[in-house]
Amino acid sequence: MSSQFIPFGPSRFHYKRYGTGPRWIFCFHGYGELAERFAIFEPYLGSEFTLVAMDAPFHGQTDWQGELLFQPEELVDLMRQIMGGSGEPVILFGYSMGGRMALKVFELMPEQVSRMVLVAPDGLHKNKWQWFTTQTKLGNRIFKHAMHHPGLLFSLLGAAERFNLLNRSISKFVHYYLDDAVTRKELYKIWTTTRRFRPDLRKVKPLIGRHKVPVRLIFGKHDRIIVSKRGHQFSRKMEHLIQVNEIEAGHQLLQEKYAKIIASFFVS
Repeated sequence: MSSQFIPFGPSRFHYKRYGTGPRWIFCFHGYGELAERFAIFEPYLGSEFTLVAMDAPFHGQTDWQGELLFQPEELVDLMRQIMGGSGEPVILFGYSMGGRMALKVFELMPEQVSRMVLVAPDGLHKNKWQWFTTQTKLGNRIFKHAMHHPGLLFSLLGAAERFNLLNRSISKFVHYYLDDAVTRKELYKIWTTTRRFRPDLRKVKPLIGRHKVPVRLIFGKHDRIIVSKRGHQFSRKMEHLIQVNEIEAGHQLLQEKYAKIIASFFVS
């Protein structure tokens, strides 16, 4: 394992390398996660692959000093810099929010991607709230105000809980990210900065077929946040390339006890 930095304008990205194999895997972590979460795969994949895991803006040791906008094309450029300008094939490995980032990267460089392994991936359906808050000026202003003055938002959440409009898992998930003032402000910065990482599935799916890229979608059977039905909908009529798999688990799949199972999908 090595820990390195790469400059990006006034900012600098932090990334970790795991393994020494000749093939490349680029790893994209989930919201609030760290690049080091992918260390658990080094024992299983490190002899055949070099895994590169980057801390996203406002995560880990990445020092973000620019405006609140990170373009997908800029991430592709950073990946190619890390590879030394090489056009070698890469595997994209994304977890949760990182699944959405991986799908967008694929959309931009499908000819260079040999496989995708997406674990509990965001990005397989249109999140209307996220779209409104990050893709429209009005929505972003409302979002920013709500993160700094959340009283009305908490009242609405309380009403939704009382009328059973939120299941318990989603309610706990929402409160985890909204109860603390610092965490709310981080949520605003992260969602706003990564707002362009919205894959166009109408493009992505035909590109998977055209370039014959195997895709493995892995879900926790008991995940109430990102459910497997999204994967089944996405794979429809392309099951020969897009395979959906479920593990006896919830949403937190990047754990040592699941590492060997997930690692198997990089060669199967």
